[in-house]
Amino acid sequence: MSPTPSRGTVILLNKPCGVLCQFSRDGSGKPTLADFVALPDVYPAGRLDADSEGLVVLTGNGRVQAAIADPRRGLRKRYWVQVEGTPDEAALDRLRGGLVLRDGPTQPAAVQAIDAPAGLWPRTPPIRERRAIPTAWLDIEIGEGRNRQVRRMTAAVGLPTLRLIRHAVGPWSVSGLAPGCTREAALPAML
Repeated sequence: MSPTPSRGTVILLNKPCGVLCQFSRDGSGKPTLADFVALPDVYPAGRLDADSEGLVVLTGNGRVQAAIADPRRGLRKRYWVQVEGTPDEAALDRLRGGLVLRDGPTQPAAVQAIDAPAGLWPRTPPIRERRAIPTAWLDIEIGEGRNRQVRRMTAAVGLPTLRLIRHAVGPWSVSGLAPGCTREAALPAML
């Protein structure tokens, strides 16, 4: 077991699909962060739903945890999103301009259509695929992080999310980090 990260560092985890973004068991039998991180007194700074995967930043410092999760601090989150359908410029422009969801308007997002990310690991379980319906990939960057926000945004423009991977939070990314693996990283000066 590694020691708790120092005050100037965080732990980065590439959370696999199906893992609850919490350390406590909920009775569902699903794996939790405790199955991948054996450090005492660290907590996620922001959450990813169980069917999403990718970067979770962990810290034992409550001030740092709050700062990372606070949209006013400017730590933007980037997602690779596989959607059902083919996005047109009108749909992308709606995402870029901000949408009104049930819980209010979203901030504008940076959105671009991309090829499937290079070096992408297979998802377990695999996404559902329908032969007659194409899929596409988007790179979406947002400054907030409401519950299932990216999924709700893509659905609002007629592009249901099939796979969602948070690949970056501020200066940190999952680049070179296999699913279920962790590494220690330095805090940026702004925190």
